[in-house]
Amino acid sequence: MDSTDIDRSPAGRADFAAVSKTVLREAGIGLALVVLIIVFSVTTQHFLTASNITNILTQVTINLVLSIGMTFVILIGGIDLSVGSVLSFCAVVAGTVMTLPGLDPALAVTLAVISAVIAGIGFGLFNGFISAYWAIPSFIVTLGTLNIARGAALQVTNASTIYSFPAAFNAFGSRTIYGVPVLFLIALLLVAIAWFVLAKTVFGRVLYGIGNNEEAARLAGHNIFFYKIAAFTICGALVGIGAIIYMARLNIASPIIGIGFELNAIAAVIIGGTSLSGGRGSVVGTLLGACIIGVLANGLILLGLSDFMRQMITGFVIILAVILDKYRERLTKA
Repeated sequence: MDSTDIDRSPAGRADFAAVSKTVLREAGIGLALVVLIIVFSVTTQHFLTASNITNILTQVTINLVLSIGMTFVILIGGIDLSVGSVLSFCAVVAGTVMTLPGLDPALAVTLAVISAVIAGIGFGLFNGFISAYWAIPSFIVTLGTLNIARGAALQVTNASTIYSFPAAFNAFGSRTIYGVPVLFLIALLLVAIAWFVLAKTVFGRVLYGIGNNEEAARLAGHNIFFYKIAAFTICGALVGIGAIIYMARLNIASPIIGIGFELNAIAAVIIGGTSLSGGRGSVVGTLLGACIIGVLANGLILLGLSDFMRQMITGFVIILAVILDKYRERLTKA
């Protein structure tokens, strides 16, 4: 039997069809990003300059880190509306620790990072436990947490901004390697870790299983309560890391930062191909989705559009992504 016969066999045709569906389903996100880059490169003068590319990667970083955590939550069919407010709380906690008098700068930064991550984990545990134990939709739970975290951040700081961080910490936030921000490289490392967990571990497969059919996952003997709490806890930990990245980038910790960040994170995840109903998606798609949002925002600014117009266009893009998600779902089932 020659290679032509193999390719034309039923098994060969099935494999080709499966590969074609995967390419159409996943590559479309990357194609959309390429098209955006080409359009803005042609229509603006400074889009492809080294400084602007560095700027885009810097802007993408915080949303990407939050979106990684959001991917874990959405994969199980949940959603976290509190990440922006929790980020502000984690930032002010870390800022307070980092500016304590008498601490060695290295120790201050280390304790600040730990405190931010612990604060994020605490809110993640709270969201996951309330949602899983009482079977309350995570939309409602995290809407309440949104207000709790924001109010706590304002209370802790008395609505004031924290600054005067160690010089080495501030310098780290603007450091680049061959034009690529170090903060973005950290975000890529987190993407790689998340990809491994979701694609190569039993834990990741169970998360997908819960999103696809929670009852089936339960009947298979998996502790759904544990996995739901774990997904929200991972999200909270990444919010804590995102808070440190925000502080390193802007050199401040404010109780009013993070407003609307949850919407950008959700948008990046959905644009990246993760289904709102759970059970389907990837963190690589989330990376591309975050890049699309960052490129779109930057390109619209270079085109001279007002902030109001940029918000409107971004909103249309999010709606379009949700519509396309329905077609991707049909393609997956076909």
